[in-house]
Amino acid sequence: MDLCRYHRLRFYINLLIDVFFRSKTVLSFQLLLAMKFSGVSDSVKKNGEAATPSNSDKPVSQTSVSSGDDNPMKSKGAMAVSKSPTKPVTKTGISSGVDNPVKSKGATAVSKSPIKSHGKTSASSGPILGVRGRTSVSPVDKVKSIVSDDVGEVITFKDVTFGPHQDEVRFRLIHFWEAWNVQTKVLIGIEMLLINKEESVIQGFNPYGRIVTYLPHMKAGCTYRLNKFFGSKNKTIYRVADPDVTISFSWNSALTALKDSSIRFPEDRIRIHGFREFDAASDLRGDLYDYIGHIKLVNGKVPSDGLLLDEAEIAVSHRVELHVQTHDDLVMKLYLWDKAAFEFSEKFKASRGTAHVILVTTLNPKRFGGVLSLSAMASSRVFVDSDVQETLFYLSWLNSNLDVASRVNAKVITKPKPATLRELFSYMNQTSSKVALFECTSTIYDVVHGSGWYYIGCGVCHTKATKGPTTLMCKKCGKSEIVGVAQYLTKLSVYDHNNQAVFVVLGDAGEELTGKKANELVERYYQANDSVGGDHMVPVPQAMVDTIGQTRKFIVKVSNHNLTAKSQTLTVTKVLPPDAPEPESSLGENVDEKGDTEGGDNAAELGKRGADVMESEGVKRAKCG
Repeated sequence: MDLCRYHRLRFYINLLIDVFFRSKTVLSFQLLLAMKFSGVSDSVKKNGEAATPSNSDKPVSQTSVSSGDDNPMKSKGAMAVSKSPTKPVTKTGISSGVDNPVKSKGATAVSKSPIKSHGKTSASSGPILGVRGRTSVSPVDKVKSIVSDDVGEVITFKDVTFGPHQDEVRFRLIHFWEAWNVQTKVLIGIEMLLINKEESVIQGFNPYGRIVTYLPHMKAGCTYRLNKFFGSKNKTIYRVADPDVTISFSWNSALTALKDSSIRFPEDRIRIHGFREFDAASDLRGDLYDYIGHIKLVNGKVPSDGLLLDEAEIAVSHRVELHVQTHDDLVMKLYLWDKAAFEFSEKFKASRGTAHVILVTTLNPKRFGGVLSLSAMASSRVFVDSDVQETLFYLSWLNSNLDVASRVNAKVITKPKPATLRELFSYMNQTSSKVALFECTSTIYDVVHGSGWYYIGCGVCHTKATKGPTTLMCKKCGKSEIVGVAQYLTKLSVYDHNNQAVFVVLGDAGEELTGKKANELVERYYQANDSVGGDHMVPVPQAMVDTIGQTRKFIVKVSNHNLTAKSQTLTVTKVLPPDAPEPESSLGENVDEKGDTEGGDNAAELGKRGADVMESEGVKRAKCG
């Protein structure tokens, strides 16, 4: 009995000893694994703290403690990425109710072990360095001019060649303007006109991508120094400077204001041409030159004290038409567009209609229907009377030579080119044709019946009036109550030799043909026929019927609709007297291609009115409000 108890007791003691030693081995093995996967070396301090990691060169990402979020990596400042290919041991992580505290790829969970991470996160809060050691510029800082202490050798414009330059140029910024792609209507950059102390002029260019960097610091008339730039090839058409190279801002350009007051730069550069030079250069799309002269007409009116321009008309058409003469030379038409038109309008208004001398820079000479015209460009600037030295000198000459200045009549302008109907049709079919005026001698075969021969227009601008609730309105003038006036809009069937065409006689041209005002003929009819209503169609007057069989000289316009829509209905802008020895073009008629396409042309607008009127069933009586 005692022996059995002894063996049984010994068996339990051995069993306990075996379990004890096995448990110790397993715990030690688990502790070793934990330290291994925690990045700690095998040597552990006796007090239980982990020793410093043996590999201190490799930074350890900063970790974060999960707090019940499904994604523990959302904690502010936590670094989620670890480059270690070994997966973390989840037994070392302390979770707060999260099944898997490591859901981001490569991220390690946080242990409550006293082991502390060594190193910083891989994200840097310092500046990102750009080329040549410069800090990269953020979009917010792009409005700041780039300044450099690395100053190159100062060179003149004559030393500028094609390719990159590490040198410095110093100049006065005379003028700058936007450069647009004509086809795509996209802004491509800012063009500049620069002049240095040697009085040399060169063209500059600021590409679109660098406009926001330099434009806020560019001011016309100020002096600058430009370090590092690119010498690019100058364009061959519409040049404003002689050199074949252009100074272009590049990626490393540095533009700063020049504060050295000892350097003297010319204020401007003016290159004046006369009639002969412009006539020889017309339609060549070459260099752009300047023109100075005294004003004969402004939008068909003689300048006088108190003359006011129609600002509403200019705002719509973006155009001012001038007749200008240099000394006793021939009178030329000068068209100001867009910014130049608004600039002249402001200056003319400030002079109270008494401005006499005008200087316009960088003009493009073009010939339309035999008429030499000068057209302003985006680079054009406008000066009047005493604005600059050149206009001041010319004004002094004008005041001393009033008899010479008045010797040439403003109406003596280059004649429109004579053409037959066959030649007109052939011209319209040519792909290179442009809007132009021609003189065409034709015989009136008939007056086209079945449609109105007049329309009711605004008494001020002659635009077709629209009906309001109780009055007539004008969209162009913006008035809700106007006085309606009858204007000619008559179709004539004409012929010459073996060709036939349809002419549309508009406005004053109808009065020149019949000798009667349209409004007088309409009023006379209604006075003689009181019983007819306002919707009654007024028949073609006898004065117009009497023109059948007459052979007259018509100034006709080949408009944009003739070139694009291939319409053979031609607009008559003027009818010459039967025995007129020298035909002259209409003073109020714009023959510039831009005017026709952009709504600045009066005849094209009247033609559109005519089409609108002819679509109606008849002509109604005007109800003046």
